[in-house]
Amino acid sequence: MSCLKGAFSGGAPLSEDLRQNFGQKTGAIIVEGYGMTETSPVTLINPFAPGAQKKGSVGLPISDTLCRIVDIEEGISDVPLGQRGELIIQGPQVMKGYKGKPVETAKIIRDGWCYTGDIAVMDSDGYVFLVDRKKDLILSGGYNIYPYEIEAVLNGHPKIQESCAVGIPDERKGEKVKVFLVLKEGETTTEQELLDFCRERLAAYKLPAEIEFRKELPKSHLGKTLRRKL
Repeated sequence: MSCLKGAFSGGAPLSEDLRQNFGQKTGAIIVEGYGMTETSPVTLINPFAPGAQKKGSVGLPISDTLCRIVDIEEGISDVPLGQRGELIIQGPQVMKGYKGKPVETAKIIRDGWCYTGDIAVMDSDGYVFLVDRKKDLILSGGYNIYPYEIEAVLNGHPKIQESCAVGIPDERKGEKVKVFLVLKEGETTTEQELLDFCRERLAAYKLPAEIEFRKELPKSHLGKTLRRKL
């Protein structure tokens, strides 16, 4: 595949295994970017220049595009570099609104900025790193828990193929963490083994309260895990 120089990835986090396998099999690089239907769709992308990509980042804003990371509660104040907040975007590719739906439009377009609903971090070089979806945030005992952080730990376990963390009702804490796991073919493990693995890598309040093993996780036609069906 000598004619292939590179590829873009979007819609879901790009795993390191996929990145490496793509490079080994094609000799090309694959870079991660970010966009939404409401932004036509691309807004950020990692540069193709050698060494300019940052692992885990969705890159830098494209031409004529601005992005900010603002406080999650009100979406007004910019948060310091390295801190989590909601990603908002401004540029010529941002939609004017949802046709015939002014209420829905007002929720996402505010003062010319598109509020993405994605929680992200910006580093000192301007690269953006997605953390999670705002609506997927788990509120447990006064703590904000990001499912992606738990999933990243579990997906690093050698026996786990994929995982999904969700919040389920809890009388005392409001919500607690439940994880759904798919093991790699031929592998077996126990809840205790996985909890011990997590305990070494996560704060106590982020530990799963329940673990459920599945043969597969529900996916959309784009391959995204459908949390609402779990």
